[in-house]
Amino acid sequence: MQTNNRKAVNNVKLFGSTKVLVISALLIAMSIVLGKLLAFNIGSSIRISFENLPLLMAGIFFGPFIGAAVGAGADLIGCMIVGYSINPIITLGAASIGFTAGAVSMLLADKGVLPRTFFSAAAGHAVGSMLIKSLGLLIYFHTPVQVLLMRIPLYTGIAVLESYIVYMLLKNKEFSSQLERICKK
Repeated sequence: MQTNNRKAVNNVKLFGSTKVLVISALLIAMSIVLGKLLAFNIGSSIRISFENLPLLMAGIFFGPFIGAAVGAGADLIGCMIVGYSINPIITLGAASIGFTAGAVSMLLADKGVLPRTFFSAAAGHAVGSMLIKSLGLLIYFHTPVQVLLMRIPLYTGIAVLESYIVYMLLKNKEFSSQLERICKK
């Protein structure tokens, strides 16, 4: 088993991988489709979507730095495509989802697939969705705190569903072997 420092160096080296670049671009596209086109809006401040699933996948599969890059890229490109104004705090929140999920996944690498994916998704959503993105909605759009508090149970449920999806992918032997092959550099 690799040490955390060695895994961090390998995760940074993945930035030079064409395969990881292509998969990251696909994850960005997937996030845009799930978040901007297949989302259910409740009012102007609550959106039910799985836009963070690809960000979690990028962080857990390829590490915190690629997770952050995918999160920032998905938010920026998605806003430009749909015509939303870019909110730098929300972009930071999207990047922090991928980064936090990747960092927690690295820290819990020896704890088993289920706890690693669950705690990675929970931490990513707690930091990025519930804290930073809510702060961005409060500062930029003056969203009432009562509405922002509704994001806590919403993203708790979404985190459980998304962690289960990532868990099922990682438990699939063929998927895991292909992922290991891609990450070897």
